[in-house]
Amino acid sequence: MSLVVALALFTSFVIPLPAYASPVEAQTLLKWKSTLGNHSLSSLSSWTSSPHNATGSNSTVSPCAWYGISCNPAGSVIRINLTSAGVEGMLDKFPFSSLSHLMYVDLSVNSLFGHIPPEISLLSNLTYLDLSINWFSGKIPLEIGYLMKLEVLHLFSNGLIGSIPQEIGQLHLLSEVALYSNQLNGPIPSSLGNLSKLATLYVYNNSLSGSIPPEIGNMTNLEVLRMNSNNLTGPIPSTLGNLTKLRELYLFSNKLTGCIPLELGNLNLLSTLGLYNNSLTGSIPPTLGNLTKLTLLYLYDNKLSGHIPGEIGNLHAMLDLELSRNQLAGPIPSSLGHLTNLLYLFLRENQLSGSIPASFGDLMNLTMLDLGGNQLSGTIPQTFSSSLKTVVLGQNQFEGTLPRSLVNCKILEVLDFSNNKIEDKFPAWLGKLPNLKVLSLKSNHFKGLLDFPKVDHLFPKLHILDLSNNNFSGPLPANLIGKLQGMMNGQNVQEPQDKTLYGGQTLYGVNVTMVMKGWEVQLVRILTIFTAIDFSLNSFQGNIPNVIGNLHSLVGLNLSHNNLESSIPSTLGNLTLLDWLDLSSNKLSGRVPRELGDLSFLGCFNLSENQLTGRIPQDKHLSTFTSDSFRGNLGLCGTPLQNTCPGDAQPTLSPPRSFFLEDSTREPHSGFDRKAVGLGYASGIVIGISIAYILYEIRRPKWLVAKVRSMERRAKLMKKPKRKAIRFHGG
Repeated sequence: MSLVVALALFTSFVIPLPAYASPVEAQTLLKWKSTLGNHSLSSLSSWTSSPHNATGSNSTVSPCAWYGISCNPAGSVIRINLTSAGVEGMLDKFPFSSLSHLMYVDLSVNSLFGHIPPEISLLSNLTYLDLSINWFSGKIPLEIGYLMKLEVLHLFSNGLIGSIPQEIGQLHLLSEVALYSNQLNGPIPSSLGNLSKLATLYVYNNSLSGSIPPEIGNMTNLEVLRMNSNNLTGPIPSTLGNLTKLRELYLFSNKLTGCIPLELGNLNLLSTLGLYNNSLTGSIPPTLGNLTKLTLLYLYDNKLSGHIPGEIGNLHAMLDLELSRNQLAGPIPSSLGHLTNLLYLFLRENQLSGSIPASFGDLMNLTMLDLGGNQLSGTIPQTFSSSLKTVVLGQNQFEGTLPRSLVNCKILEVLDFSNNKIEDKFPAWLGKLPNLKVLSLKSNHFKGLLDFPKVDHLFPKLHILDLSNNNFSGPLPANLIGKLQGMMNGQNVQEPQDKTLYGGQTLYGVNVTMVMKGWEVQLVRILTIFTAIDFSLNSFQGNIPNVIGNLHSLVGLNLSHNNLESSIPSTLGNLTLLDWLDLSSNKLSGRVPRELGDLSFLGCFNLSENQLTGRIPQDKHLSTFTSDSFRGNLGLCGTPLQNTCPGDAQPTLSPPRSFFLEDSTREPHSGFDRKAVGLGYASGIVIGISIAYILYEIRRPKWLVAKVRSMERRAKLMKKPKRKAIRFHGG
């Protein structure tokens, strides 16, 4: 037998040809194609009744060779896969009744819209249905409960509304259900507990309400359960402890109350537990120490109390432990030092007391340490992991000096020791750290002169320097200011690619507070273009060095409440990105430089309580500020002050724009009224973030909303190198 004959026989008898394909299936699919808004798109060009698709002597049209179509040996369509095919249209004319053999439908990532027709129930042999990432609206049809052979149901990322049908609980073969990122509401149906073969259930990012049904605990094959980002209330059912195959449990960003069930300690395979941003109370159950495979534990933003259980130290696989913003008290257990794989540790804003355990010196892989906002005391440990990029110990009661071992942390980027009782000289040795970007020593007992060695590289990438409210004295450090390359041009600083991008600019995942325009502002996630210097509330003397005008990327400058003398340097007019400038409560003399009028982005300007003289420049931007910006300078004259300059007629004053009392409902306050404001935070590992969101505790500072958005617009105009985006942590 020749090779050609053998191949012919093989083709004829082994590989089934679509000679018997139903012409009805082909014609009905072509009819649906004709209803599509873009039916001529190239991906469906093979969908045609032209003769080149005809097979056999009877020239019957077969769809089996069409793009995205698969047939069984009898020539019936059993599979349609048009994912990412650019299909635009509706399913109203889809031939459900003509495709009775269909087992697999994937129409995901297209532009399909309208309702999901109830006729979908006619696909009685369907095992796989994926309509995700389209524009479907309306309710999930109850008739979907008739697809008794269905194993996979994906409807996520649409605009579906209404409740999850109870009838889905009839589909006993289901192994995957993904309904997330819709607008579904109402309760989670208890009938889902009947799905004993279900391995993954995704219903997050909807508006589901009510309690979590205890029947969920019957789905004993469940491996991934994600119900986060809804409006669920009530307690976490203890029956979830029955889900012993569970690897991921995400219930965060709901309104859950009550205690964390002890039974969660039975989930021996669990690797990720996210319960943050709820209203959970009670203590952290010590049974969580049984979860030896746990790598991520997120319990922050709840109302948990009591001590951190020492059993947490048994979780040797732990990479990320975030317990911030609760009511946890007592000492930090030394057993946390056993978590030698730990990368991120966030315990901030609790009521923790005592000292930092010496065992923390064993956390050699630690990258981010945030213990800020507690009642910790004692001295700061002398040993730190050389892997650290962030150390936040602010708002505690630490004493003593700064540990010089920090100089070994060569990749350190953020240091915050603010609001403690540290007594030391300025740590000029930190200037050797090549990547340090944020240094906050505010509100401590630092003292002495800022005397810096004459070296070429000193704090080369620093973006934020806050030394306010200490006991520094002597002249402002011109030798330091002249070396702050990170505040000069921006483009000359190469950023590591391990941050999170927002609007083309990288962000630090830390909390740093600064005084901006008389408000103590908490910068929770900081744009790298955000550059600021705060030397206020010290005893600096002498003049303002001209070299400060070289810091062209500077956004905020606060030198207020010192003993600075001489004139204001005209080089400050070079700081064209400056958003706030506070030189108040010094002994500055001479005239107000006309060059300050070039600072067109300036939103807050305070020269009050000095010894300035002469006419206030009336041109450009300076004319927009109120008298509050200039009060307490007896030698100043002209608008907006009431006292006129010699030779001027008495002006008729119209109230100009105010940057200090923009909210008429706000009570009068001094320039250093400390109120906490947060910029742009959604805590945790996954975070989708906009720094334009403003959180506030007491009153909304409208200038802050406007100016942050202004900074964002400005960021788009600044040239920056391209950087990759990654996730970052800020629990």
